[in-house]
Amino acid sequence: MEPGNRNRALGLHHYLKTTLKSRSSTGMFRGRCASGIGGVKRILPCSLSIGTDAWVLFVIRRPVVKQVQEKVFTSDAFQELDLHPHLISTINTVLNMTRMTSVQKQSIPVLLEGRDALVRSQTGSGKTLAYCIPVVQSLQAMKSKIQRSDGPYALVLVPTRELALQSFDTVQKLLKPFTWIVPGVLMGGERRKSEKARLRKGINILISTPGRLVDHIKSTKNIHFRRIQWLILDEADRILDLGFEKDITVILNAINAECQKRQNVLLSATLTEGVTRLADISLLNPVRISVLDQHHGQSDPKGRAVPEASPLPAAGEPDSFAIPESLDQHVTLVPSKLRLVSLAAFILQQCKFEKDQKMIVFFSSCELVEFHYHLFVQTLLSCPGAPASGQLLPSASARLKFLRLHGNMEQEERTAVFQEFSHSKTGVLLCTDVAARGLDLPQVTWIVQYNAPSSPAEYIHRIGRTARIGCRGSSLLILAPSEAEYVNSLASHKINVSEIKVEDILSVLTRDDCFKGSRWGSQKSRAAGPQEIRERATVLQTVFEDYVHSSERRVSWAKKALQAFIRAYATYPRDLKHIFHVRSLHLGHVAKSFGLRDAPQNLSVTALKRRQANLNSHDAGVLEFGCSPGTGGGWYLSTLTS
Repeated sequence: MEPGNRNRALGLHHYLKTTLKSRSSTGMFRGRCASGIGGVKRILPCSLSIGTDAWVLFVIRRPVVKQVQEKVFTSDAFQELDLHPHLISTINTVLNMTRMTSVQKQSIPVLLEGRDALVRSQTGSGKTLAYCIPVVQSLQAMKSKIQRSDGPYALVLVPTRELALQSFDTVQKLLKPFTWIVPGVLMGGERRKSEKARLRKGINILISTPGRLVDHIKSTKNIHFRRIQWLILDEADRILDLGFEKDITVILNAINAECQKRQNVLLSATLTEGVTRLADISLLNPVRISVLDQHHGQSDPKGRAVPEASPLPAAGEPDSFAIPESLDQHVTLVPSKLRLVSLAAFILQQCKFEKDQKMIVFFSSCELVEFHYHLFVQTLLSCPGAPASGQLLPSASARLKFLRLHGNMEQEERTAVFQEFSHSKTGVLLCTDVAARGLDLPQVTWIVQYNAPSSPAEYIHRIGRTARIGCRGSSLLILAPSEAEYVNSLASHKINVSEIKVEDILSVLTRDDCFKGSRWGSQKSRAAGPQEIRERATVLQTVFEDYVHSSERRVSWAKKALQAFIRAYATYPRDLKHIFHVRSLHLGHVAKSFGLRDAPQNLSVTALKRRQANLNSHDAGVLEFGCSPGTGGGWYLSTLTS
């Protein structure tokens, strides 16, 4: 390491030295501090004053709870259902499925009987097929053969473009034997003129985002709902979260004006008050299907759902969520100064030194995704000690591949990224919550939540991108020590997480000679000691800082990402403010996690108010295009005046 770089990193090196001391050092501890912040027990060295930099390690006081489990697969085959032989053959050969999942076993017979239904089941349990199969079966069996010019017989509403494309792809596969039934998709980012042309020709199964459909209802003469027989709201809770309740009302009024009798289905992984309210106004005497173990009483002896409501939690009682049994959940406490280095080390550990690993990293805003994407592509894919700057390492380029997905990207690029990551066996997808709902991305092995979700329901949907349909998967939640009480919040919803120590994550840097400090010269790999871990982490942090400070444009870019992080941090709901509060942030330490050597001086009230004025134009229409709710509005100004 160059002397100048070494001096600049001295502060971080000292911090690492006090943070990663070996636990086995004799005479280090004279006692434990009984108090803690949130769910953290502080263990202090006697030689240092009490303060953030004096914490040697953080121990989470983590309650162990029994999670709600849900059996995914049944022993029942699709052949046992009263379905067209060609449809069964397509399910078996094209979709490569022979056995039904629990939600499919309970839902398909009910929907084939023509009943309205409210379906609640864990993420990755096969809810899409649970409604697609009955729709295709009923439409192909109509006595009067469907014509394309008839228009829509089934309308499927989904919250995001990516989910619309995925649902469209599933319907297309199921319709291979029934070519006279035409599916179609409407979504933001596509040309309205092309969509209007497709509507004129005719679409029998219409899949759309709510905002785009309302746009066509108001501006397209060719769209009609005279023959609608199915109305399906997939991921109903997310549709409401994104502010589409008014759009749903417009759509329901438009359908009711032309067609009074139809079959309605609502599907969701969480049963919120909003979903229940929507069910009350859109469903008629519905069958409420819940596959949770605690609701086994919902089925009759033959396994069919009965029309009795699943009990909602009592007032003030937290809701419980079903989590796949094959999903291992972890949490780690990382001080702000070490967040960036720890995330990079974890990505290297899983996706560079392990084979066939596929990871999704969730951030709170589009700006954070862009910043980390460009930073990691330019630093982690090249060796700091390489002769030529930016030279890709064969081992890294073979296994490390970064992609990004967020709502500020053009639709064509979003679709390309979605398809590339879906078909890839390895890679790291950095994204906002645009990818958190409903998407079935194959073979995802790790979910990392770099910024904590704003609710337990959002946590469930994020981790639901892995361990799908019985496959194994893991998740990691990265928290600051001051945020440790969030673990208790998860436990109140019967969500159980185990701890990974930050020093265990950083130890992987000793396996990568790209981050070897000058102290170790040409020494071969050896047992990782605390001193070597500290030095290598310092080297990696210096690499990030050198890249950020290599131009004014990159410094400005890092500052904007930092401001976006603070903006999102200020928008946590009231019931989590005692855990996630701007007052708990040390801006100088947070700046380190963006490769900045000092906290920006322009975090003044005037600058923040000017940015707030630009954010006021952020509305629900923007959210359809995928930005997280945390990216818009709600600066907490008064806490930053100092």
